[in-house]
Amino acid sequence: MNMTMYELLGKLFPTMKPIGRGDAVKTQQKAADAEPEKAPEVIDFSKVEIEPLFKDYVDFETFSKSDFRAVKVKACTAVPKSKKLLQFVLEDGTGEDRVILSGIHAYYEPDELVGKTLIAITNLPPRKMMGIESCGMLISAVHHEEGEEKLHLLMVDDHIPAGAKLY
Repeated sequence: MNMTMYELLGKLFPTMKPIGRGDAVKTQQKAADAEPEKAPEVIDFSKVEIEPLFKDYVDFETFSKSDFRAVKVKACTAVPKSKKLLQFVLEDGTGEDRVILSGIHAYYEPDELVGKTLIAITNLPPRKMMGIESCGMLISAVHHEEGEEKLHLLMVDDHIPAGAKLY
């Protein structure tokens, strides 16, 4: 009678399970079976129209004057009496809230933007819109598709802290 140690222990103590013998593999397999792999989304850009690039150059010194920063959306609300404007309360790394208004309500609902990390130009002069001072501009990508304007806010990895400077 040729019996391995595990088989012998299994006969003597039937409720004992050998440690480390396939349990980890079974657990990993169950996890893999539970989460089917997502196929990457296929996006058809064949009908997209992009604005032409500027032909004029901007010198590096002028470009360097623009202060691009990562900002975290603390709150976002629709501006009363406006169909287009959303009011963002942003964390910009200074310890004070920054308010920026953006005419993107046709593309986004306020609640879907809270908690997102966006990109803003923070050194534009303040501008009043609908009686509210906007201190900066959020960066968006815009294109046309089959005659319709499409807009996407530039959202970045949430690991980027508020106030991080973009170069």
